[in-house]
Amino acid sequence: MTTPAASGPAAGVNPCLHLDPDTRAAATLRLKSVRGHVDGVVRMLEDEGVYCVDVLKQIKALQGALAGVSNAVLTAHVRDHVATASERGDTDAIVSELMDALKYHA
Repeated sequence: MTTPAASGPAAGVNPCLHLDPDTRAAATLRLKSVRGHVDGVVRMLEDEGVYCVDVLKQIKALQGALAGVSNAVLTAHVRDHVATASERGDTDAIVSELMDALKYHA
């Protein structure tokens, strides 16, 4: 599996915008936990006697954990970048970028 490449801000958005250190650290820690949880679900699936509902419950828990990370990153982005876009003069670009990202946010 390859690591997704960081693409950075869209054209017209200040290139110095970064995820704040506290949110980044919390998201990293949570995703490492999720990675371990995924490994556990894979082990469950390798057992021929696994009960489907048990797998479904674990998948739902993983979805919740990922949604929590996504919401934390979204909150930080809105707080730190969208709310200050007019001060920087990149409101249209940053709103467009956010709307594009939200296509994938469930």
